[in-house]
Amino acid sequence: MSDYSAEIQGGVKRGRTWLTVSGVLFVISGILAIVFPLASTWAMTSFVGVILLMSGVANLFNSFSLTGTGPFFGSLLLSLLTLATGLFLLFNPLAGAVTLTLILAFILMFSGTNEIISAFDIRPAPGWVWLLLSAAVSMIAGMMIIVGLPGPSLIILGLVLGFKFVSAGLAQLMLVWVTKD
Repeated sequence: MSDYSAEIQGGVKRGRTWLTVSGVLFVISGILAIVFPLASTWAMTSFVGVILLMSGVANLFNSFSLTGTGPFFGSLLLSLLTLATGLFLLFNPLAGAVTLTLILAFILMFSGTNEIISAFDIRPAPGWVWLLLSAAVSMIAGMMIIVGLPGPSLIILGLVLGFKFVSAGLAQLMLVWVTKD
């Protein structure tokens, strides 16, 4: 085993408790999102809308503290765009769900790519295959979303995120399990 693999394995052993708690929470959250996909999609769309509204308001107030025409108008424009996006998500949840579903597809594909790289980085350490499996789930889910849009976007966001949470949680739990003393 390489020094890098031993270092990763040591890190997993040191963080065993938190990885286990995190893994279990991921699995539970994922199961809830799968069981209630419409509610999960609506909640995520609304949550992102509220966050964007708060960010837009904060940036709007910040705009007036800036000196110079360029920084002021740049910050003002950004805050108005952020506010408009937040309002759009809150008042048009269907269109917001389609948009967020597309963004999720790209995030899942990026996450899968990152997990593939990480899996091969820690190979042959125990558990590397579980990261590779989680990567496959992410990549397949991302591609399925892109191919299926806009049809199932009311539930796909909740379902895919649920499956992703379950696979990430299981990957963490398996890493902890295979590195036990």
